[in-house]
Amino acid sequence: MIEATLENSVGRITLNRPEVHNSLTRETMNNIRAVLKDWANSDIRVLVLTGTGKSFCSGVSLGDVGTGDWSNNPLTALCDALENFHTPTICALNGGVYGGGVELALSCDFRVGTEGMKMFVPAVKIGVHYDAAGIGRYVQKLGSQTARRVFLLAEKFEDHALLDIGFLDYLVAADKLGERVDDLTSTINSAAPLAVQGMKRTILETSRGSLDTEAAEQRTAQCFASEDHREGLAALSEKRNPVFKGR
Repeated sequence: MIEATLENSVGRITLNRPEVHNSLTRETMNNIRAVLKDWANSDIRVLVLTGTGKSFCSGVSLGDVGTGDWSNNPLTALCDALENFHTPTICALNGGVYGGGVELALSCDFRVGTEGMKMFVPAVKIGVHYDAAGIGRYVQKLGSQTARRVFLLAEKFEDHALLDIGFLDYLVAADKLGERVDDLTSTINSAAPLAVQGMKRTILETSRGSLDTEAAEQRTAQCFASEDHREGLAALSEKRNPVFKGR
């Protein structure tokens, strides 16, 4: 079960199955993808993904892991959709994260964790070869040596170690999570949308080694010719906060 709201250009998706540590069923994964699709043409400027209870997400439901055809992996499809979402995404990790939940968090642009949280991926302990696309995401985001520690050793990482390996961008006390995430959403929400979304795409493609140089140059030109660029210059000159409209 999930809860999804879109207000003041901030979208929030909350995993809400705390009794099973927010494990992901096929239905849940499909529902999140449907929300992302619905919001693709909305006025959204930033997306927050979080959970309820003691854990952010314990990965794919064991009942689903052991059944059905996984040649078309629904977790990979969800993580691809989240990683490619056009606006910046923030994962607010309200607690521990395990298995496929780790990849879900890695698919976001920013991750804010809470003190005392832990992370591990127990694939080798249950005889599972993690999906190759998912392993590639770990290598891309965390490096190949950390990926070895995650998958081959099923190593458990605690809060400060998650900062050290680059999994977390920020680590806060549990009661400060909402405040820190709100600060980030406010920063992104007040920035020029064309520039933010364009540079997100350029950073993502560059990190994958798949930069479309011509498309990136077009995004750059579009920003220079935009009303938002003129507004930004005017606001700077007039010593006021700019009001960007995404055009």
